Amino acid sequence: MNKRHQAFLVGLALSFLLGACQSTSKTTSAPDRLTLGTTASLNSIDPADATSSFSGLLLYNLGDRLYTYKLGSQEIVPQLATAMPSVSPDGLTYKIPLRQNVKFHDGTPFNAEAMAFSLNRLLKNGGAAGALFEAIDTVTATAPFELTIKIKDPFTAFPALLTHPGTCAVSPKAYEIKEKSFKPKEFVGTGPYKLVQYGTDLIKLEAFNEYWQGKPANAGIDVQLISSGANLYNAFRTGAIDLAVQGLAIEQIRNLQDQAKSQGWTMLEVPGGSIDFLVFNLKSPPLDKLEVRQAIAAVIDRTLIKDRVFDGQIEALYSLVPTNMAAQTPVFEPKPNFDKAKQLLQQAGYSKEKPLKLELWYRSNLSNDQMAALTMKAVGDRSLGGLLKFELNSVESTSAYNNLDKGVYPLFILDWSADYFDPDSYIYPLLECSKGDAVKGCEKGQSSSWGSFYYSKQANDLIAASRKEGDVNKRSQLFKQLQTLSATDLPYIPLWQSKDYLFVQKGITGASLEVTQKVPFWKLRKAK
Repeated sequence: MNKRHQAFLVGLALSFLLGACQSTSKTTSAPDRLTLGTTASLNSIDPADATSSFSGLLLYNLGDRLYTYKLGSQEIVPQLATAMPSVSPDGLTYKIPLRQNVKFHDGTPFNAEAMAFSLNRLLKNGGAAGALFEAIDTVTATAPFELTIKIKDPFTAFPALLTHPGTCAVSPKAYEIKEKSFKPKEFVGTGPYKLVQYGTDLIKLEAFNEYWQGKPANAGIDVQLISSGANLYNAFRTGAIDLAVQGLAIEQIRNLQDQAKSQGWTMLEVPGGSIDFLVFNLKSPPLDKLEVRQAIAAVIDRTLIKDRVFDGQIEALYSLVPTNMAAQTPVFEPKPNFDKAKQLLQQAGYSKEKPLKLELWYRSNLSNDQMAALTMKAVGDRSLGGLLKFELNSVESTSAYNNLDKGVYPLFILDWSADYFDPDSYIYPLLECSKGDAVKGCEKGQSSSWGSFYYSKQANDLIAASRKEGDVNKRSQLFKQLQTLSATDLPYIPLWQSKDYLFVQKGITGASLEVTQKVPFWKLRKAK
């Protein structure tokens, strides 16, 4: 038995003891209310300043946006809009017709002025979410139920950006447009639920009976903010909560999965929105040599990482674009090629007597990153005859993010969760460079912020073309070229894509985990 499984058994025993000390009765919420448990962090539910994944999940259920995704699909459909936008020939002006007879939770009527207020507040209050919307030039109400948005440069994925939780409508009576004016523990929007309590360990949502799409299937949701994965696991196992999402450890997910059939539980599993990858610092010798990067790429055993580190609870990733997007093209080899790696390293001048020694950094507060780094080191030691030696180093996440653009780290395991569901939200943040050249690398731009300093005129041109292209097939071809280019130039090596899980108690219907990793609360219903 390895140490990881020993530690799990100790934690499991403690969780059983905790369950013995607490009530093991089934959920005590009202028959028409449900309780959801999570260990997710939550810093704010103000749309202009909220950035966490769980904040987005709450805002998805508390508010409405101009556009959303049709349940069970990747199709963008109108929500507070009544149709997809009409776009000017130059691609810069979007006219959006709006829904009538919609009310905010405080009774204020929704109209174009209210929607313009909401988006302008997002742009002007200086919150963390607002930086994503720098593409917007102006937002104005051009008729009582018509909104006009002008953007600075053509951007085909703009409707996808308008599905972001930060764009949900908020009541002009409850908020103000003022620098750094936020309400992190309040929310007044138009969605199917009203926020009635925001506590340190409990958030209560109540069905909004005047919701324009009709009342939810339940009277409300009690969100339990639970301190640890062990407590979340125990709370679901004993029936103290109806649903569990975000926060269970690998062994806990496996244990619940194994019991699901006998207990009548439902487990929903979808590809997640987070990808993990290796970042090469292209200014750090010898990683400035393509053959060295190619050799490292040939060593990566994604299947081994998937099985040994994650017990199958990830997707092996062979592109910077996730597997659940239609534009994804697997451009990296599916299996390691150790002979190729040896040949490339020898061509670069390395031998058993003079091995390539590389610092491989990971974030010290993420145990899975440490396990992945250890696995990659073991594969290199075992399979390359002493040609490659990874020297493992770790640093806490905050320190890492503060130093990436300073070029401190030669090789780093990092992750990225996109802000909107479109391949652009993975390609642009990793490959774009606004200032640089082939000799100096990227001096200013997205790639420098990751510490890769990748500059490619071809990549910049393809990104610009993809952002203007309105034809779906042509746009997919541009993304295919970008993915191929990333595998050729190798500023990054994709490693894995997360999976998201939702566990649901017996007798609860309507549960779904959407492609955007959101849970629509309003469909949930307890059996009578």
